[in-house]
Amino acid sequence: MALKLPRTIRLDASDTFVYARAAEPGEWAVTGTFRFFGVDAGTLAGKALQAFRGGFTGIESFGWSTLVVVSEANEAERDAAVERLAGQLVAHCGAPSHAVARGAAAEEIAFAASLCDHPVGTLVALHRTVSGDEVRESFRTLRRREDQLQPRGVFRIVEDDEEAPEEAVDLLAMLKGGRR
Repeated sequence: MALKLPRTIRLDASDTFVYARAAEPGEWAVTGTFRFFGVDAGTLAGKALQAFRGGFTGIESFGWSTLVVVSEANEAERDAAVERLAGQLVAHCGAPSHAVARGAAAEEIAFAASLCDHPVGTLVALHRTVSGDEVRESFRTLRRREDQLQPRGVFRIVEDDEEAPEEAVDLLAMLKGGRR
């Protein structure tokens, strides 16, 4: 069976506005829930709250991504992801050593891989909540239906040879309760 890992994906620019630091598209990703260890989720607001509620962590930038996409990976890529995440855990999370961080990073990457039990190209979204003293995660997958596999444009140009009568709308009259 092929190895699959989640990669960050950006379908629009919203992550750059929603999060204090957005992950770059194409980074290997983990859930990043460990980043909220010891944080009272009830005190979070704004961009930090948004990251808590639905952000994956891109392991290169340590930024946030709303969605990840199931992607093929090889052993070398997985090993490099573990090493990079271990470095981030030392740099940003206070891990006492790279060796300790490597063990935690390997667990995070293994969990991220377990989320990829779907076809390549499947999008995955995350939702975190607090229940008592526990942080709960739920995941949702988004797939294109088989009948939608062919690319389609949102707009379609239709040629029209007929001259349509010009339509005039009097906005002032509409505001005064006239023509609608």
